[in-house]
Amino acid sequence: MRETNPAEIIIGIDTHKEAHAAVAINGLGARLGAMTLPASSRGYHEMETWARSFGPVRAFGVEGTGSYG
Repeated sequence: MRETNPAEIIIGIDTHKEAHAAVAINGLGARLGAMTLPASSRGYHEMETWARSFGPVRAFGVEGTGSYG
């Protein structure tokens, strides 16, 4: 398993029908920001751009992949 780099970003996403909520944390677990995005191609692009603005993204964790995710 790879060692955690404090500079890497992890994005957690809570999915819903109309919009999704995302939170960004660093490798130490500190919350860097949060956003709500529309559940659409445009929203996903905006979220990716937002996520990368914090630094190198290590992972995206998507909750609810059996339904809206």
